[in-house]
Amino acid sequence: MKIQALGGCCKKSTSNYEAIVQAVKELDLKVEVEHVTDFDEIMKLGVMSTPGLAINGKILSVGRALNVMQAKELIIKVMKSESECSCGERCDCGDNCECEDGCDCADDPSCCK
Repeated sequence: MKIQALGGCCKKSTSNYEAIVQAVKELDLKVEVEHVTDFDEIMKLGVMSTPGLAINGKILSVGRALNVMQAKELIIKVMKSESECSCGERCDCGDNCECEDGCDCADDPSCCK
């Protein structure tokens, strides 16, 4: 899973980045949040207003700072829609996925690829 906090020139962008980092921590994800501050890179993603959030290249939030709960909700939504396991890897459980409430990958990584 690739999580990007977009923007870096203002207090709202910093707040957005910090909220996303905290959300990742609270969800116990083993992924790093990239803080994209280069506006050329941000514009390549199609974002013209910051702060923003992109996950796996998909823009999920633009022009507003997220709080921790909002960031968690968006991350969880992507994990469910893309069958992402809470360890940050793709889940291969199929329709009977048991990774939703947490991953047991440390004990049995067979569900993740």
